[in-house]
Amino acid sequence: MQEILNQLGELVLGSIPTVCFFLLLLLAYSALVKRPLAKVLAQRHARTGGAMDEANRAIAAAEAKSADYEQRLREARGKIFEARAARQKANADARDHAIAAAREQAQRSITAARDSVTAAGDQARQQIESGADALSDRIVAAILPHRAQQGYGVQA
Repeated sequence: MQEILNQLGELVLGSIPTVCFFLLLLLAYSALVKRPLAKVLAQRHARTGGAMDEANRAIAAAEAKSADYEQRLREARGKIFEARAARQKANADARDHAIAAAREQAQRSITAARDSVTAAGDQARQQIESGADALSDRIVAAILPHRAQQGYGVQA
């Protein structure tokens, strides 16, 4: 058993340089390969992942701007429709006012013409009535000339 322990001790003593060499290799790997590789991978991830994150932020910002634009567009269309409706109402009111004024003017013209015709009719009636006696006397004188001379009140 002593021999096994001696062999085991020799193996351990023989493995110390290998273990030291392995630890030195591990430190060198860590310093020369692992850290630069981790740094490069982090940069790569920052570039790609960061670019993806940045692209997602840009997409979200574009969607927000698009939503804002669409909202402003809806508001502008609403204002345009309101302005158009107001203009149409104003035009309809102006047209209605003009029609009412024209009707009123036409009614005044009709009333004035009716009064004028009535006045002319009354004047013509008065002229006819005043001239009727003289006309009837002339007619009688023209039809019955011998009676006009007898003095039936007919004047020639």
